[in-house]
Amino acid sequence: MDYSILVLYYSSNGATRALAREIARGIESHGDVEAIIRTVPRISATTEATEAAIPEDGDLFVNLEDLERCHGLAMGSPTRFGNMAAPLKYFLDNTASVWLSGGLAGKPATVFTSSSSMHGGQETTLTSMMLPLFHHGMILCGVPFTEPDLVATTSGGTPYGSSHVSGTQASIELTEEEIRLCRAQGRRLADLTVKLTDTPE
Repeated sequence: MDYSILVLYYSSNGATRALAREIARGIESHGDVEAIIRTVPRISATTEATEAAIPEDGDLFVNLEDLERCHGLAMGSPTRFGNMAAPLKYFLDNTASVWLSGGLAGKPATVFTSSSSMHGGQETTLTSMMLPLFHHGMILCGVPFTEPDLVATTSGGTPYGSSHVSGTQASIELTEEEIRLCRAQGRRLADLTVKLTDTPE
């Protein structure tokens, strides 16, 4: 395919990973764009604890080259007291070399999240993820109210980005509205990526 979008997420119980999968499907509904799904390792307060360089199962861990090579970025995290999760923040805190080179400047990006309750801080989590992307010079896009599900949903969904309410046991599956919003967001990012990228590699 001509263009690639990095779908980067952290997920502790699987809800944010499920969102990432649906956004990737939306991205790939644009025939010229490939979704590359990556995650970040957990971090530990125990200094001796380390993760394997390649996870035993699930998606591969992201590296800085993934960021530099992508034509666009979709980034997701569960809510942590209205903020992004520490593992994703830790990765972003170590992207100074990409920032110095301008590797993400002018590229489109979007964000998504999940929380256990309707009032778990979804919108502040989404905006917390936007801040470092603005510093990288990225062009942020959300979900417009021209998407009917954004008005009709009684679960997740915000104009800042797709979201999901997973319940206190993380047992609630994505609703049909949430799935459609994810796919619409992914397709919108793919369309914008193609428009903003002068020459595909």
